[in-house]
Formats: sequence, structure tokens, C-alpha cells
Amino acid sequence: MNKRSISILVVEDEEAIRSGLIDVFVFHGYDVDSADNGPEGLEKALTGKFDLILLDIMLPGMDGYEICNEIRAKDRDQPIIMLTAKTSDEEIIQGLKLGADDYVAKPFSIQQLVLRIEAVLRRSRIGIEQARTISLSNNVQIDTENLTGQNGAEALTFTKREIEILSYLAAHSTRPIPREELLTKVWGYARNLEIETRTVDIHIAKLRRKIETNPKEPAGLITVRGAGYRLLTAD
Repeated sequence: MNKRSISILVVEDEEAIRSGLIDVFVFHGYDVDSADNGPEGLEKALTGKFDLILLDIMLPGMDGYEICNEIRAKDRDQPIIMLTAKTSDEEIIQGLKLGADDYVAKPFSIQQLVLRIEAVLRRSRIGIEQARTISLSNNVQIDTENLTGQNGAEALTFTKREIEILSYLAAHSTRPIPREELLTKVWGYARNLEIETRTVDIHIAKLRRKIETNPKEPAGLITVRGAGYRLLTAD
């Protein structure tokens, strides 16, 4: 990966954090632009061309959730990592539901943040091999190309990341997939890195809300204790 050709937009209102991140990213060879409020961040995100957007949630003028939603309405593939001081599942799920690729909780380690950014950038270039449709044992139908699905009479919509997770699980449906394997194959994290993130668990919980009749008793996307997650397909 040629880092010198990669551009990052940092949308963060705290000057000390913003300037520190700019210095770190420039040191690592990235081209960096920044914004210190929501409206400016959204304008730059929609008019510029960035390999990744680092987006704080709490911003003046417009919060990160609104910005992420506006970006996704225009571009489903734009890599986005959200910075958040909010660490409850519901708050994090809101950002991931809108299509963020990952989140990083404040306070964060610069080393961890750089590793997460490199993983998202790597994943955005590799892509996941996927079947055109996925049929689950609980009669849910998923259209991977259009990021849509059907659960009985209910129409479903998915983010690109959710489709990547489902596609990888479907391609290996004969066995449970460990959390660490999903981090490596879907999120692009290098093996044996000590990455502290609950993004896999939160994405799985979010998917179950869509594809399960009772998310607390999953019948399509199950947990195999001590082994990982398994998607039960109709094949």
C-alpha cells in the first residue's frame, strides 16, 4: 500500500486532538485535510475525494451521525471510522447502523488507531468474494449486490460491511467462524495484533435484529460456544 497516495479527512472539533491526529497521519505519510465542525466536515466529505474519513460524533452544528448518514446517501463505499466518547452498545450501534466501518472509543492509543485505519483501508481495497444471493435456513433472502433482503413480508436493508460479514459466513457455512478470523478476513486486521474492539459483537447483534424473528434466540446466525459464529444457510 502506497501511503503517500492516501488522503484522510479528520472531522474533530477539539483542537488539541485534531492537530495531534494531523501530525501523526502526516508523519505516517498520509495527505490530511480537516474540519472543526459538522457542516464544514460534511461539505468537505461530499465535495472532496478521501480514502478514509475519521469522524467525531460530538460536533458543533451537525453531529457525526447526521454526517455519516448524509455521506452514505451519496456513497455506500466511502470508508468511515467514527470517534466516540460514548461507549454504550446502543450509541455505538447507531453509528455502525448508519454505515460506519468501525469505531474507536476515546481516549484511544495512537498505535491502535493507526492499525485500525490501516485495516479499514486494506479491507476497502481487497473486497469480499460473495454470492449474488444468500438464502438462510429461516427463510430470509439476501441480495448481496443491492444490499437488500427480505424477512417474510419485511424488507431489509444492509450496509456494505454487514453484507461482507454475511458473505464470508455464508461462504464458510459448514463451520463456526472465530471472532479473530472475522477481524482478519472481513475487517482486514493483521493476524496476532492485539486490537481491542467489540465491533464484531456489535455487528452480529445488529444483524440479528434484522434477520432473526427473535434476536435473543437466533435461528439463522448462531453462536457456537467457544468456537465462533455460524450462518445457517438453506443450501
